[in-house]
Amino acid sequence: MLEDKNLDKIINEMVDTVENSKDEIYSISESAREEYQNLSEQLKYLKQEVTDNIESSEQLEVKEKLSRQRLAEVSNNFNKFSEEQIKEVYEQTHKLQSELKMLHQREKILRQKRDDIERRLKSLEKTIEKASSLVSKVSVVLNYLNEDFRQIGELIQDANEKQAFGLKIIEAQEEERRRLSREIHDGPAQMLANILLRSELIDKTFKQRGREEALIEMKSVRSMVRSSLYEVRRIIYDLRPMALDDLGLVPTIKKYVENMAEYNQMNITFTPLSLWDRLDTKYEVALFRLIQEAVQNAIKHAEASKIDVKLEKSSNTILVIIKDDGKGFDVKQRKENSFGLIGMKERLEMLNGSIDIHSKVGQGTRIEIQVPLLE
Repeated sequence: MLEDKNLDKIINEMVDTVENSKDEIYSISESAREEYQNLSEQLKYLKQEVTDNIESSEQLEVKEKLSRQRLAEVSNNFNKFSEEQIKEVYEQTHKLQSELKMLHQREKILRQKRDDIERRLKSLEKTIEKASSLVSKVSVVLNYLNEDFRQIGELIQDANEKQAFGLKIIEAQEEERRRLSREIHDGPAQMLANILLRSELIDKTFKQRGREEALIEMKSVRSMVRSSLYEVRRIIYDLRPMALDDLGLVPTIKKYVENMAEYNQMNITFTPLSLWDRLDTKYEVALFRLIQEAVQNAIKHAEASKIDVKLEKSSNTILVIIKDDGKGFDVKQRKENSFGLIGMKERLEMLNGSIDIHSKVGQGTRIEIQVPLLE
């Protein structure tokens, strides 16, 4: 008991330390992201200033050239012009040359500012990337200390087995969280940032270019909002489709297949080959995820135009068949460390199931999954 209390105390102290470190790293990351966004906006407007300055310089160069020609004409025909006319032409030429010199100097300063911001943005990108990587690594340690270590410690006595098993679970969890984080960052978060920027430009567009141009910008923003809403709903569905709890496996797969077919504009069919009753939750969740992973692989990697999903239940076995007409691959040379394939195999191992993959280059792929139903 004394050793357990000492271990708990050590773990609690380590958790506090790691949590503080994680918060500090996260704060650095968020500050860097905020600065990156501000600098990106500055760079956008700075580039526009450079363009405007170049256009002004080109227009002034034309005027200055004409003024110099006029000055040369006056100088060559000195007796034909009054002193006042000569002075006026000289002062006009000098004024234009001075303004042109100032524009060139301003362009030089603007370009230097632009280059400096671009260098700072590259540096911030590296900082954000490193901070994100550190947060992810710290999260693995923190979760292991705060959750899995205590739970698994009651079941596994051997320290080496406890560490290996705990880290395997946490790495899988963190990989899923990283995937979700990337999807949110690259999808809804990026869209919302763009919506914010575009919305700020509508007022400026209305003032500078008129009502029609502003309406076009507003329609574009509405389209981006719809796309962002779709991405949010898709991510929520990937996390846990509510229909799985409410309606069961077959209706959920049917809805999922219909959505994927509509979104990807391709032929995806689902055929339940027998009558179905509700299964235990562990079977329904696992079978849905297996089918989801297989369908997404066919869409993303196989370049298929048609996917068939069949589901059959006998008295003691569930059979799933996913077939596509994609480009196929050499099964002997497939990447065994594919995270998607590893995840499918691990789910099947927990259910004492099996998976067979039949594929040839240019001839599509057929996946057969068998799961025994245990009473």
